[in-house]
Amino acid sequence: MKNQIKSVVVLVCICLVVTILMAVTNQFTAPIIKENQNAAENAALLEVMPEGGSFEKVDLSAFTLPATVSEVYCAKNGGYVVKLTTTGYSAGMILLCGINADGTVSGVVCLESTETLGYEKTYGENFVGKNTESAEAVDVIAGATKTTAAYKSAIKDALNTAIILGGGSVDIRTEEEIFLDNLSATLPSAEGKFKQHFFVEVVEGVDAIYEAENKTGYVCIIGEQFIGADAAGKATTQCDEATAAKVSAAIDRISKTTTEDIDLTKYEGLPSQLISAKKTATENYIIEIKGAGYGIQGGDEYHPASNEYIVIRVSMTKDGKIIDCLTVSQAETNGIGSVCADESFYGQFDGKTEENYLDIDAISGATLTTNGYTKAIERAFKTVKIFEGGSN
Repeated sequence: MKNQIKSVVVLVCICLVVTILMAVTNQFTAPIIKENQNAAENAALLEVMPEGGSFEKVDLSAFTLPATVSEVYCAKNGGYVVKLTTTGYSAGMILLCGINADGTVSGVVCLESTETLGYEKTYGENFVGKNTESAEAVDVIAGATKTTAAYKSAIKDALNTAIILGGGSVDIRTEEEIFLDNLSATLPSAEGKFKQHFFVEVVEGVDAIYEAENKTGYVCIIGEQFIGADAAGKATTQCDEATAAKVSAAIDRISKTTTEDIDLTKYEGLPSQLISAKKTATENYIIEIKGAGYGIQGGDEYHPASNEYIVIRVSMTKDGKIIDCLTVSQAETNGIGSVCADESFYGQFDGKTEENYLDIDAISGATLTTNGYTKAIERAFKTVKIFEGGSN
């Protein structure tokens, strides 16, 4: 028993001595480790701002900055170095961007990234010497749109951050946020929740209609104008009589639309990719059809195929003119083929016919996606011809 107690006492003493030695060692080494960390950090800051001299971390608690900004350092020469985290093809791309006192980029480095193609390692060189205006002119790279677009957006965030910290004012909202804010300001009763109306009727003079999800009214887009209307279609935004009449007529037209399903078994020669079809009382057609893009036709070690089709909805007059087009679903390569889900792409088909539907801007770096999409549009034209009793 005495030997056991002795062993425990010895063990406790050894642990106590080791703990004391570690504490003493840490007391001497901690400042050295901290100094080395500071030196490494300072070296990274100097890489993007060689003339910065020394740097001091900025307390950001009093500022509203872009969400990508995680840290900012103020340089002795009056510039700033901004650390940003953004998402390109993959999440976690970390950039360090230096902004001179005159508002131009002094340098950019990518500290961390899991992007597959490596463009982020040298893309920042394109922004050196650029300010908020000239940075817009830097092109994204075909085949790496997601990566370079996210990179470019982060640089703009860094430039805006320097303006804000310098006492200036910048609207840091995204285009989507600005658009939604405009909708909400036009129709406050919607409480910020809208859905875009898919046109199945020809509506003259109105570019788009957004309906409040709570059914309290609409917002009509006419050029750059946002015109609000109540649930009955009466304009609530001050405008001239002609515009008010145009808004009322458009809402009346879409609200009275009726459709019926088409029995596909009654027709021969329909494309196998056809999902469904409807016909309006005014004899227009709504076609849902599949397109074989990269998800079906492609695939490599960096961008595996999803094995999923692009699903497209097209409304069309009986004489073959597209009224509206929408990408319903897609699983194309993120940041490349996935652009087919952007209105900037599918909106190009509005108003097109069988003679000119190929007169669109293809998706950069996504030939299979573009070809699969246009082939589906071609089959939609064929479908309407069959419904109308014409040749297929």
